[in-house]
Amino acid sequence: MGSKGQVLAALDTVSVNEAVDWAHQLDGAVSGLKLGLEFFLANGQLGYRRIAATGLPIFLDLKLHDIPNTVAGAVRAIAPLAPSILTVHAGGGLAMMQAAREAAAENADKLKVKRPSIVGVTVLTSLDDKDLAAVGQSQPVSDQVKRLANLVRSAGLDGIVCSPHEIEAIRAEIGEDFLLVVPGVRPGGADTGDQKRVRTPGDAAKAGADYLVIGRPITQAANPREAASRIALEIGAALGQAAAR
Repeated sequence: MGSKGQVLAALDTVSVNEAVDWAHQLDGAVSGLKLGLEFFLANGQLGYRRIAATGLPIFLDLKLHDIPNTVAGAVRAIAPLAPSILTVHAGGGLAMMQAAREAAAENADKLKVKRPSIVGVTVLTSLDDKDLAAVGQSQPVSDQVKRLANLVRSAGLDGIVCSPHEIEAIRAEIGEDFLLVVPGVRPGGADTGDQKRVRTPGDAAKAGADYLVIGRPITQAANPREAASRIALEIGAALGQAAAR
């Protein structure tokens, strides 16, 4: 794993030109870029390749969730793009996640590309305990995240996507050698939008997040590069304080 608190800028747009512009502005200021379902459905592999051509690592956040055979086929279709990180829904179950892992490994070998890290999405950051109860899950979010994290580990995946609020519990439960990709990160004073379980970048990094997924506070800033640099400074200061204790 790399250093803690690396920032992935979420390019939440359907415009390839806008995404390319952001990518060029952020080169050297972030550790990678996140492309999600909205962008991929609008632009497909050609659009993806335009962004990948900028040279920054890509977190392809498609949250695959289907029967094992279908998810394995989707992973094989994505393999030539060689994303750095790819998401599946942990709620798809053990067999589905194992199929995704096996398809990723087989096709990386076949295509002579690096296998993407496969991470399981636990509980979306837009959900809280009340939302889980509404869909028939009576346990608290924290317990559900922990349950799914252990299932992800059993499937042999590389890590999970979780909110900042679950980082410490997952580190205590599973340890350091498990990738934590963390959305729901907002600098102090920023609008939380549709996120319900949020923390600041410094707090999330200190808690043990490997990657912080941050979108609007960077891309909607007057100067995205400066905004990303300020966030990096905040993270660096927080990690420095933690190390000095």
